[in-house]
Amino acid sequence: MELLYSNIPPLTTKKGQKTIYECIHEQVEKSDHVEVAVGYVSSASLCELQELVKKFAIKSICLNIGMYYLEGMPERSYHDALKINKKWCEENIGEIRLIKPFKYHGKIYCFYKNGRPFSAIVGSANLGVIKPEASNRNQYEVAILIDDEKNLIKISNHISELKSDKYSSNIAYLSNIKLVREKNIALDGNELVKPVPPNNVSYYDSIPSNVSFYLKLKVPKYNERFLDDGKHYTKSNINVCYAAPRSKRKARDWYETQITVSSKIYKMDGYPKRNVPFFVITDDGYWFKAHTTSANNKQFSAVGDELIMGRWLKGRLAAAGIATPINNIAEDKQRNGMITQEMLEEYGCDSLLFKKTGKTAIDAEGNNLDVWMLSFTSHQKDE
Repeated sequence: MELLYSNIPPLTTKKGQKTIYECIHEQVEKSDHVEVAVGYVSSASLCELQELVKKFAIKSICLNIGMYYLEGMPERSYHDALKINKKWCEENIGEIRLIKPFKYHGKIYCFYKNGRPFSAIVGSANLGVIKPEASNRNQYEVAILIDDEKNLIKISNHISELKSDKYSSNIAYLSNIKLVREKNIALDGNELVKPVPPNNVSYYDSIPSNVSFYLKLKVPKYNERFLDDGKHYTKSNINVCYAAPRSKRKARDWYETQITVSSKIYKMDGYPKRNVPFFVITDDGYWFKAHTTSANNKQFSAVGDELIMGRWLKGRLAAAGIATPINNIAEDKQRNGMITQEMLEEYGCDSLLFKKTGKTAIDAEGNNLDVWMLSFTSHQKDE
């Protein structure tokens, strides 16, 4: 048995002491099979675990996560876990499971070679210990390295029981997981956008409306992202940034979008008049001023900053780890930053819902403006 430490000033490790991080890496390197049961994970630690599996050619791996089924799971970690789980299942080396009937807060790492456990780490450290971030970099953890056969068998049996269908399921088979949305940092610092509390969002969302419409986001499939034939939406709507640049010297901004509606919609009674501003409250708690523009007032855009709508919409995909913002569109030759159908399916939303709330609010100039609610959601009908 050996005590393991964190290395955080002023309580740094002394000569002969080993950190939990170092020990986990050492034990994985000696293993061909790894079992983990923890309360929480992070996106970064999931990716680090996958790198360790790849680096040391681990033949069998199972990660059991104990707190998220009942508490809700951060969406970025959820999407990363789905991808890694899919990879492990396809390679027939393992899976990621969520514990269902109770909140499991244990932190156990068990290491095997040739079918037998040879060591285990038990302590206070969740998976984030293998890839510290700002949120846990200053969090001190302790653990014990166990190597006696009697206790290793008990630990191995305990994890095996957690893996049974009575207590857990493969994450891919669970469709009712509550997702905790990540903060959309793409809107940070924009003076034209204000955050609003959840109770305000709930209030406007609960109001019935006589004027509302869904707008299906038209995007290509991944393997269609180079088909610039005007039918696959590779250079329009949410991907308009891939159209020809406005200036020969400056590429379009990745966040640029065109929210365009059909004649069926803009001819509706109550549809906003061209260049007449109104307030928008989003389903994730942002408030800004918008208007309709272009011929037949068929395009929605924010007032004062044409990138706000894209920063709200594509910023959510980026916060979830599904899309990656591109700094220079001209250099994205593979169009990796293009939003695809597969991305929207992974996020679980493919449409925008615009709803006139029937309420008004006063702007800074004293004007009484209509309030519309904007939601990123899913809908089966094409508009």
